[in-house]
Order: sequence, then C-alpha cells, then structure tokens
Amino acid sequence: MSSSSAIFLIILGIVVAQRAGNIVRQVSKGILPNDAIGTILTFSLVKLMPMMLSLAIFLAVLLTLTRWHKDSEMVIWMTAGLSLRQWVVPILRFIFPIVLIISLLSLFVMPWATEKADSYREQLKKRDELSSISPGAFKESSNGERIYFIESFDKLGYEVKNIFVQSRQNGKTGIITANRGSRYKAENGDNFLVMQHGRRYEIIPNTLDVSTTEFERYDIRVETKENTPEASTSQAKSTLALMAGAALADQAELHWRVAIPISTIIMVLLAIPLSFVDPRAGRSLNIMFAILIFIIYNNVLSIFQAWITQGKISAWVGLWPVHVCFILLGWYLYHRRKYLKPLIPEMFKRKAKKGHP
Repeated sequence: MSSSSAIFLIILGIVVAQRAGNIVRQVSKGILPNDAIGTILTFSLVKLMPMMLSLAIFLAVLLTLTRWHKDSEMVIWMTAGLSLRQWVVPILRFIFPIVLIISLLSLFVMPWATEKADSYREQLKKRDELSSISPGAFKESSNGERIYFIESFDKLGYEVKNIFVQSRQNGKTGIITANRGSRYKAENGDNFLVMQHGRRYEIIPNTLDVSTTEFERYDIRVETKENTPEASTSQAKSTLALMAGAALADQAELHWRVAIPISTIIMVLLAIPLSFVDPRAGRSLNIMFAILIFIIYNNVLSIFQAWITQGKISAWVGLWPVHVCFILLGWYLYHRRKYLKPLIPEMFKRKAKKGHP
C-alpha cells in the first residue's frame, strides 16, 4: 500500500504540473480569468482520477514483484512448489477496494466533475470583459472596439491601478489614462469601470487634431458577453442517462466508463508475468515493455470508442474485443512463465545490449 500511495502521489504531482501549466498559459493569454485557476484545475484532477489510480496500482504491483524477482525472492517462492498463478488471489484481494473506488469515480464522480466544469466555463464566458484581463497585459474587447491595459488589481479585482483604455467610436480614436479606478454594478445590472483622476485624448485619424480633457471621474460601461448555451456532451451526462440514451456517442461513453475498472483488473493481472526479470540483466527493459502495453491498451480502447461513435463498430460489440485480446495476451504470458521462457525474446535483449557500452 505504501508503494502504491507513493507512486500515486508522483503521478498526481506530474499531472498537476502539466495541467496547471496549461491553465496558466490560457490565463496569460486572457482566455481564462485569474480566479479560475484553482477551480478548473480541481475539476480536471477529478476527471483524471480514475486513470491516475489505475496507472498507480498497475505500477505498484509491477515494481513490487519486479523487485522480488531481482532479489531472488521469487525463486524461493517457486522452490516451495508455488506457481505464479497463486499470486492472483492475494493481488485481487489487494486491488479490490481500489477497483471499487475507480468504478465509483468512473461511473458517477467523473461525469459530475465534467458537467460542473462545463457549467463553470459557460459562466466564465458570460462574465464581463474585465474579468479575463491579466495584470500587465493588453486585452482586446470581444467586439474589437476597445483595448484595455491594467497594471494591477486590488481587493479581489474590484479596484485597479494605472489604467489605459483605447476605444474607437464615430470615426474617432479615444485614449483614456487614469491613476486608479474601480468597478461597480448599476441597479439595472450593467457593469461599469469608474476611472478617477485621469485624462482623455481624442484623436481624429489622418489629422493632427488632438483634444485633451482632464477629469475627476469617468465611467465606462463594460460589455457583458452573451453566449448561447451549448448542448450537454456525452462526457457530462450521468451514467443512468447514458444507459437510457440511444445516441452512438452515449453508448461509446458508457462503454468507456465501464472499461476503466475492467482494464485496471486486466493490467494488474498482466503485471504478474510482466514483472519477471533476469537477475543477470537490468529490469528497465521489462518495465518499459509493461508501460508500453499499458499505453497501447488505453489507446486502443480510445480508438474503439471513436469507432463506436462513428458507427464503424456496433454498440453491442463495444470495447469487449480489446479486453478479450489482452486477456489472451495475459494467458500467453502466464504460459511462457510456466515453462520459464523469457517474456522478451533474446534477440531483442541482444539488440538492447548492443546499444549500451
């Protein structure tokens, strides 16, 4: 359990760094507001939690048994008259609660997180233009008539400092600068940016006419985005709704959710024969081979899911051919280990050794 917890924390750290970097990149470009980072990151982690747990438990079993092979403890196990298949029952007992958690996350929590994330993104799209401005970056309005620049925010974004606004109206270009400002909402629901102690320059294009006006207070109405609500995706629908739905996309998504815990069980059982290493050789080749099988398994599942959505495969067939193929692969690997045959042919090992001094 300690090994699986440590591996899960490592995977979680990698995913958090990758997802956080992507979200921060969107914030820097003005696609997302600053205060949305934590919420979107949390929903993303919840959606990826079943796959992270699946990978963590697979690597935990694989690395533990690989270490036992390397330390010749498995030799003692075999000498005592015990076969490799007798590892199946204790490992299934160990992974049962984790697979149960993965099933609950995949069938119920993951669609809930997807629906909440989509709903939150829709709310962000309806927020006013100032909500997506990053301090120190220029931001163009949705209609292209204004360009904003704000040096810094205070008090949760309702007070701003060093403001620059360029607008175009009636064939004239206006530039407004102010030392500070604030935001407020009128009784009718309109949002305004109040600028204090600043100047307004009005320029007529292709002329030298420039008029300057100093002001104590200047109010600018901030446009609120109007977006038509998007239709709910299959990923955001509940499992019960998918079972009642007749669309191919719904059936494909249902097969995918069921496939996550099933693939976890199959891959953990595959980790038993894949963990064998030759004590005279390094164990990195077997680990790379096992991870490659895990990646291929999940990618083939994704391909079959897309084929179901496109109608190339019947929904009654689903993803079961993929599971059956990897079950047969597991039987083949157990058969080779029964007769003490290497899982990776010797010619591949010789080629791998040639690449090292």
